[in-house]
Amino acid sequence: MKPLQRLTSRTLVLEQANIDTDQIIPARFLTTTVSTEMGRYAFYDWRFDSSGAERPGCVLNEPETRGKQILVAGTNFGCGSSREHAPWALLDFGFRVVISDRIADIFRANALNCGLLPIVLDSADHRWLIEHPGAEITVDVAATRVELTAGRQVEFELDPFARHCLLEGVDALGYLLQQVPAIEAFERGAG
Repeated sequence: MKPLQRLTSRTLVLEQANIDTDQIIPARFLTTTVSTEMGRYAFYDWRFDSSGAERPGCVLNEPETRGKQILVAGTNFGCGSSREHAPWALLDFGFRVVISDRIADIFRANALNCGLLPIVLDSADHRWLIEHPGAEITVDVAATRVELTAGRQVEFELDPFARHCLLEGVDALGYLLQQVPAIEAFERGAG
């Protein structure tokens, strides 16, 4: 995982409500346990027709979409079945942050485990982002704050352990591996 400390990016807005994990990555692409190269399947049925040709007018296919690392989604993002593949696909597509006014709990947990930051904002701030697609905003993980416009800052909730892992670029196993020297020292002293 790459550390996520402070990120400034233009937003990509998908204002549809109830975007579920099968829309994020269709079940037919869940045949691997490897997180790499999943971005090509992100929102596959939105981006491509049944012949595999790009759907014209799909914002996800526009060249300027690449490079946008903050996805602003409609309410109840990530609902549906639990699958780590959904945050893997979003990360590999290029997103590091997803913002909504409601994010499904299981998706939220899977996202944090993979290094994708899910942020829940109140309805007014979320609505502002929906109404201003392409806005340049800054996410400060250390301060747990989103800088929406000049001078407008909004705090978001983030579990301290998840915050630490994002800042350090480690998952739960990586965190435990960082503790090996302390564990070994304790074991030597306890013997």
